[in-house]
Amino acid sequence: MSEYEPDPNVKIESVSSSPLSSEFDELLSRLRKSPHDPQGWSRLRELADASENTEQFNEAYEALLKNYPHTAEAEIAFINRFFNIPDLRRGEELLNRFLRPSPFVDLWRFYLNFVRRVNQNSTTRETVRKAYEFALTHIGQDRDSGSIWAEYIQFLHSAETTTTWETQQKMDALRKVYQRAVQIPLDNVEKLWSDMEAFETGLNKLTAKKFMTDLSAAHTQARSVLRRLTEHLNGLIPPSSGMYLPVPSQIQDRTFVGRWKAYLKWEESNPLMLEEKDQASLNARIKLAYRKAVVRMRYYPEIWFMAYSWTASVAAFKPDEAMTILKAGLEANPDSFALTYAYVELLEKAEMKKDTKNFAEVDGVYDRFFKTLRPELARLTVAISAASAPEEPKEEPAFDPNGMDFAPGMGVAAEVEQRKLSDHKQQQIKQLKEELEEKRKQFGNVWINYMRFARRSQGQLAHREAFGKARKDEYIPFEVFEAAAMTEHRCNQEDGTAVATRIFEAGMKRFGTDAQYVDCHLAFLININDENNARALFERVIGTFPPKDAKPIWERWTRARYQFDDLEAVMELERRMAEVYPADAPIKRFAQRYTYYGIDAIADHDLGFSKTRKLGNANSQSTSSIPSSTVSAPAPLNPVSQISNKRPPPVAERAEHKRPRQDDRDRNRRFPSPPAQKQPPTRQEVKLPSVLHDFVMMLPGPETFDGVFTNAIPEKLLLISQAGPVFNTENFLMTLKNVRIPSLKPIPPSPPPVKSGGRPPPDYSPYQGPHSNPRGRRY
Repeated sequence: MSEYEPDPNVKIESVSSSPLSSEFDELLSRLRKSPHDPQGWSRLRELADASENTEQFNEAYEALLKNYPHTAEAEIAFINRFFNIPDLRRGEELLNRFLRPSPFVDLWRFYLNFVRRVNQNSTTRETVRKAYEFALTHIGQDRDSGSIWAEYIQFLHSAETTTTWETQQKMDALRKVYQRAVQIPLDNVEKLWSDMEAFETGLNKLTAKKFMTDLSAAHTQARSVLRRLTEHLNGLIPPSSGMYLPVPSQIQDRTFVGRWKAYLKWEESNPLMLEEKDQASLNARIKLAYRKAVVRMRYYPEIWFMAYSWTASVAAFKPDEAMTILKAGLEANPDSFALTYAYVELLEKAEMKKDTKNFAEVDGVYDRFFKTLRPELARLTVAISAASAPEEPKEEPAFDPNGMDFAPGMGVAAEVEQRKLSDHKQQQIKQLKEELEEKRKQFGNVWINYMRFARRSQGQLAHREAFGKARKDEYIPFEVFEAAAMTEHRCNQEDGTAVATRIFEAGMKRFGTDAQYVDCHLAFLININDENNARALFERVIGTFPPKDAKPIWERWTRARYQFDDLEAVMELERRMAEVYPADAPIKRFAQRYTYYGIDAIADHDLGFSKTRKLGNANSQSTSSIPSSTVSAPAPLNPVSQISNKRPPPVAERAEHKRPRQDDRDRNRRFPSPPAQKQPPTRQEVKLPSVLHDFVMMLPGPETFDGVFTNAIPEKLLLISQAGPVFNTENFLMTLKNVRIPSLKPIPPSPPPVKSGGRPPPDYSPYQGPHSNPRGRRY
């Protein structure tokens, strides 16, 4: 009996009236609110399996399979429970509901075991045969379906025949199944090949050789593909026999996603090299791979989009199949932009083919998408407000006049810790604001695409209505106003420019403090040659921004003035800009005055930027060929120290020519060269030891001293002392006395190694006759 085959002797009583356990009830309620919890669902399944309450069991498995559809292990356990009660009607309903969409061999094997168990008579063999054909049509291309092929062949072998015609029909049926199986990369394809060879040889050795020769090439290719298929699938499908539940996408899973994408692309490349006549088999194989992928990678929109794109590209499939994939993908990933845009695009194309067009369904998809995205925006807004709220004032610490210090529990260490907390809080607020800004731009992108859809499908009036809805949304970014204005300017031939100007002015009330929006508004006015309004806008807003934020606005306005204003006006504008940005080099502004659409002759020719770029590209190309493991980054140098005072050697003359060496006799009689000066060691950045670093962090800040920072000193301290430090000097001196400061003296360099071999140093001592030199020679 198979592990999934129901045991007819097991009887489970239904106790629908028993109350739900508290753990089950709480766990199910929590999982419905936060469904992405595989451990929680596994625990819920354990509780349901242990319960005799059929209603509770049914509720748990329905909730599980709603969040994780096509989970074969859960589906088999769900069906098996009702087969064992027995409630065959309910079990068959579930089996019919789960079977066709499932891409997993285990569920199909369970189905075949059930069919064979209820059809054991010889009169129902045809029903079993059709069940095998039905199963192999759906999952016969799966690598793990080899056992089902073997069972099917064994089933055909076991058929009893009484006439020669029946025997011949049996042999033909076996031959066809063998020929289909040995051309598929099954896990037991080699065993099936040897079984087929024995089968054909037993019938007729002459025809056996012909059949085996005809199939040899396809079988060899299947064996080769099996090895590559195993390499792809290792690690993609977990080997564990337990219930596999996918988890939401995470950034560290990009490598795993890449492996799935590589496998799917490999399946699309037709590795079996099937011919045009076998296109149906190829499509079935790729379709099965995608059906598995979207179950295993349920929370990765790009996998769903790949499945949709491939399905839509196959003419043999119905258009509804591609739409079904998108619907299922959106159920798993309701916040996916790619799947939402693809879905509304399909709906729009379908409506455009109709005589009477109704885009209410598209509007509904966009409305649901807006509702899906808004909660995250609201959460970030609340988080920023909570983080930015001022802390409640703490009770002022007690003051010790004798020690001029705060009472125990407060002091320098507490102040340092408070600063750390403040810095951490500011960093947290910054990250939240950046995330909110990113989400707002994504949210605005949906509104912009909704306005585009409305205009191209229903006209300019529908576009204005969509923009009117967008204006009421508190989370839209300025890009929505810009897109609406530019659409009016481009598509409205009557008064588009005037309408666009009014839209930009309306946006100033909402985004007038955003330098990017002001820059877009100014660019629009310049492009439509509305000089008066452009100048008025520039003069109105340029003083409201800090210099750093206003720089793009200055740049855009000066570029426009350089093109068309007289020299006196340009000089006056540059004077104003120099007051705002005094650090800018005069030649930089002068060069920009004579630049036209990126052509900066002064920078390229006079300042040598063009040559520098070429040299940099050449260096990058030459260094790119060197392995990174052998190249170390040079230490930063002072710009002055990089300039050499030596005369550069002639490249052409000294590349190959070397100075001729002097005669050995003369060279040996030279006076010794003076000792080379030791180069001073390169100064490196000094890093404080951890002890000193902690000590420095404990020191009070400048606001605790008198002088310009006296405003920061508490009143009680000012009453006692108006000069000097405002902390306990005795404690400070004791801290300095007791602290252990490690030495910062650099380790002296090791002496140079003793040279061995080669010519010894010259000996200038008086000559003392032969054999006086232990080395046997003077030099």
